Amino acid sequence: MSARALPELESAVSSDGFHALEEKVYKTIELLKSAREARAIAERDVIRLREQLEEREEEAETLREQMVGLRREREDVRSRVEKMLKQLDLTSAEAS
Repeated sequence: MSARALPELESAVSSDGFHALEEKVYKTIELLKSAREARAIAERDVIRLREQLEEREEEAETLREQMVGLRREREDVRSRVEKMLKQLDLTSAEAS
């Protein structure tokens, strides 16, 4: 090799190395953009899911309150029916 060929070879290797590095940088930038977009989507999903969870918790609380009310009503009806049955028993005992 001549003395002139060595700098040209180094320049070609440097150029190839720089090109490879440049490609890696661009790929990294694209990966970063994709990761940021995925993060933004995930954050929107988290917000939406939290809102849905709050709605479901409110619905569950409403249903619990309704259930308690219905149980109270059932007990009240049961008590009234038992009272009427006792009166019927007394009436039939008096009639006998």
